Amino acid sequence: MFEKVQVFENRYEELSEKLCDPSVTTSAELYTEVMKEYKSVEPIALKYREYKNAVRELSDARELLEENKNDSDMCDMISEEIAQLEEKIPQTEAELRILLLPKDPNDDRNVIIEIRGGAGGEEAALFAAVLYRMYSMYAARRGYKTEIVNTNETELGGYKEISFMITGDGAYSRLKYESGVHRVQRVPETETQGRIHTSTVTVAVLPEADDVEVNINPADLKIDTFRSSGAGGQHINKTESAIRITHLPTGVVVECQDERSQYKNKDKAMKVLKSRLLEAERERQQSEVAQERHQQVGTGDRSERIRTYNYPQGRVTDHRIGLTLYKIDDILNGNIDEIIDALITADRSAQLEEGNEF
Repeated sequence: MFEKVQVFENRYEELSEKLCDPSVTTSAELYTEVMKEYKSVEPIALKYREYKNAVRELSDARELLEENKNDSDMCDMISEEIAQLEEKIPQTEAELRILLLPKDPNDDRNVIIEIRGGAGGEEAALFAAVLYRMYSMYAARRGYKTEIVNTNETELGGYKEISFMITGDGAYSRLKYESGVHRVQRVPETETQGRIHTSTVTVAVLPEADDVEVNINPADLKIDTFRSSGAGGQHINKTESAIRITHLPTGVVVECQDERSQYKNKDKAMKVLKSRLLEAERERQQSEVAQERHQQVGTGDRSERIRTYNYPQGRVTDHRIGLTLYKIDDILNGNIDEIIDALITADRSAQLEEGNEF
């Protein structure tokens, strides 16, 4: 492992020198490229230096202990330092191993989230709106930007379907674990006898695709325009600004009606289409590599029931890692970092147990 880490440290030093090179600093494109790599290797290089410093300090402390073996007060002080270092070194090594795990190439991307009401009819649609609010508030807390792509609203204010983009550094790395079936248990407002109903909502999280990754033949597309539906006044009713794109080879259909401009709706719809096609290819590849899928904490499997929100008990349970938190209001207000951090930790632990070699 340490030979590989040394390569990272050497590269970190090279990149540090490049960032001071006028030929790099005067080129915005080159500087951005170097800085991106610099940021990717910096955590590994700094953690390795922390590890080496701790090992060196431990060696020095043991020598000092031998030199002062006749001074009981000094020995006690040095022994305490040795104990701290002996605890720190394996912990730092473990952190270093985690940093060396293969990085998901999509982690730095923006995401497209699609929420659909499942079993439960209107109650499922209402909970779809609750989840959209939760993700929107979470995005705002992290400084991300949220843009609605398309909605299919119900009369009671729920969503049969809503798709939206979340833009920000590392958005996919945080939200990719949300793909799957979310189950809600609560008493609907329309329930007169106070019975608890169980409904489901499906969430799909797609990394935004780059243009170079998905090559779409324009001849394979059928593009229709239509009048937007839902709230919005006269404009919505009179202008055919909404866009529906059908990818003929796969049958994938994408709609966008959020913008007043037909051009903007088409642009958003194309982004969603490319992301769906890229995700379909990713899932196909993963199905061929069972080991890779086994290492994941439920990411990408939209048929898997991943989480339950139980209103009467104030409980949220993530079934993949057995995590239960009794703070449903806090979570539905966008405070989901505790769940996401636990999922990331579990995913990394699973990868380490699978025996990744360094």
